[in-house]
Amino acid sequence: MKPHLPARAIVFAYHDVGVRCLRVLLDAGVEVPLVVTHEDSPGENIWFASVAQVAAEHGLRCVAPADAHLPELLAEAAASNPDFLFSFYYRHMLKAAWLNVPRCGAFNMHGSLLPQYRGRVPVNWAIIEGARQTGATLHRMNEKPDNGAIVDQCAVPILQDDTASEVFGKVVTAAEIVLARSLPRMLDGTAAERVQDLSQGRYYGGRKPEDGRIPAQASAPQIHNLVRALAAPYPGAFCRIGGRAIVIDRTRLVGLSQANADGSLRLLCQDNAMWLHAADGSMLNVLAAHDSDGPIDPAGFERRFAGRSVSVEI
Repeated sequence: MKPHLPARAIVFAYHDVGVRCLRVLLDAGVEVPLVVTHEDSPGENIWFASVAQVAAEHGLRCVAPADAHLPELLAEAAASNPDFLFSFYYRHMLKAAWLNVPRCGAFNMHGSLLPQYRGRVPVNWAIIEGARQTGATLHRMNEKPDNGAIVDQCAVPILQDDTASEVFGKVVTAAEIVLARSLPRMLDGTAAERVQDLSQGRYYGGRKPEDGRIPAQASAPQIHNLVRALAAPYPGAFCRIGGRAIVIDRTRLVGLSQANADGSLRLLCQDNAMWLHAADGSMLNVLAAHDSDGPIDPAGFERRFAGRSVSVEI
C-alpha cells in the first residue's frame, strides 16, 4: 500500500537509536503527529540522548505515558490517519491495538542481525557469547517480539576488545543507515520484505546487575567477553573477595595459561600487573578494576588484599 504524500508516522522512540531514527524521518519530510517515549528512570544511568528533547526542538507533540495503550491515546493516533508506526528502541511491547492503527504497517528497529539475538539487550548478549558481528534490522511488527518480516539490515563488526558501548555506537549508525536507505522504498510502496528463518536464532531475556557476577568455572576468554559486555556505562562484571564486590572494568586476552589448573578463580598481582587466574588455568590481564573504596591497581594490591594472590568467593 502506497502512502499519500507527505507520509505521516506515529513514532515510539527512546535512547540514541530513537533520536537518530526520528531525525531520519524528519529529514525525509515525514510528518510526525505524535511521539511516544519514556520518562527517564531516576535510578538509571542516563548516558544516552533524549528523544523528548529532539521532539521539543521540532515542535512535535511528545508524551511519555506509563501505559501506552490508553484508549484516548490510541484514539488520538488513529485520528491523525498515520501511514506508518515506527518503534525505535521503545522498551515496551505494543499490542495489536497499536499495530492496526497505521495504514501501511508498523515497523521496529532491532539491535541485532535478526533472527539472531531476538529479545532483550541484544548487543550485550552478542558480546557475552563472543559474536564477531552484529547490526541493526528494520522489520515489520506483529504481536510476537522481533518476529516479523525483514525490510533491511546492516552489519557491523565486533572487535576482540570492543565494549558494549562501543558496539552500540556502531549499531546506532547502522540503524540510521538502514532507515535512511529503506525509507524511500517504504514511502513509494516498493519495499521488499523477507520472512525470518527463526531457526537461525533464539530469544534472550533481560539482564540485571547481579547477573554480572563472574562464574567460578569461566575461562579467561569467557570472562573477557563478560567484562567488555558489562563495562561502563553498564553495571559491570564483578567477583566477591572478602565479602566485597570487586568490579573488573577492563581486561586483555594474552593467551597465557598455567599448568596448575586447580579449579579456582583467583585474582593476583605479579610483574607489576594484575591477573585473573581462571579455573581451567587460563590467564587474563586485568587492566582496570575497582571496589567501593576506589580503583584497584598493582601498587596498592598487596595492601588492599593482604597478599599478592587472593581466591574469589564462589
